[in-house]
Amino acid sequence: MFELPEMTTLARQMNEALKGKVVKTAVLGNSPHKFVWYNRTHKEFEKLTKGKKIGNATVKGRWLFIPFNPGYVLVLGEFGGKVLYHQAGAEIPKKYHLYMIFEDGSFFTATTQMWGAVELYEKGREKEGKYVKGMRTTPVENAFTFEYFNALINDLKEKKSAKGLLTQDQLIPGLGNAIAQDILFKARLHPRHPAEKLARSQRGKLYRAIKKTVDEVIRKGGRYDEYDLFNQPGKYVRLMDKKAVGKPCPKCGAKVRKMQYLGGACYFCPVCQK
Repeated sequence: MFELPEMTTLARQMNEALKGKVVKTAVLGNSPHKFVWYNRTHKEFEKLTKGKKIGNATVKGRWLFIPFNPGYVLVLGEFGGKVLYHQAGAEIPKKYHLYMIFEDGSFFTATTQMWGAVELYEKGREKEGKYVKGMRTTPVENAFTFEYFNALINDLKEKKSAKGLLTQDQLIPGLGNAIAQDILFKARLHPRHPAEKLARSQRGKLYRAIKKTVDEVIRKGGRYDEYDLFNQPGKYVRLMDKKAVGKPCPKCGAKVRKMQYLGGACYFCPVCQK
């Protein structure tokens, strides 16, 4: 699944490669998928997008907003799979959930492997959706200060673990289970550590780990197992993932462990993250 760094990379690349292109025709998926959500019929989508010019793409959490000027905004959200730009004459993927041809012959496809939203909104209404409306501050925004982060923890309405703070209820939009592993390792926190019992110094370490990890993954174009607009893998190699299990911790040498927690696998050092 794309997380905030991958979405940020896609938006930057779209603004370099797609901005200003005019849509010749755009169609929704040729491969039915019950976990891909559309808010338009196929005919409606094609009619509303024809002749539109691609504007400046922006990101909020795990949601990508692409203006179709004038009048509309395409939203790709909670997406996992391939979002690709193709040169004219390239082979069209056999399966796709969005296929958009530009007047210069180049084209764009989006194909999800898990789930995702492909929705077209009237401009000004693109952030009214259930999972977007009222979204909290994300780690790449200036407002994501330590004071904000500290208050977020103080204001928790229910008990959360350190992992839950990072991955549940969109408390920190844009983070997911994959990037959370490295954040917790860098902050020296066990995934089960109660968030409300974090000392101020621990909160500071966690805050800095969030900021530094997100920035590094963005700088490296995403994680190594996710692909960018040109079908190239990111260059960020996670410290804590399935490949690390049983191998020495990069800090202390203890064997990295795996456990199931909060709906997904956790990878951690039993010494550094007690």
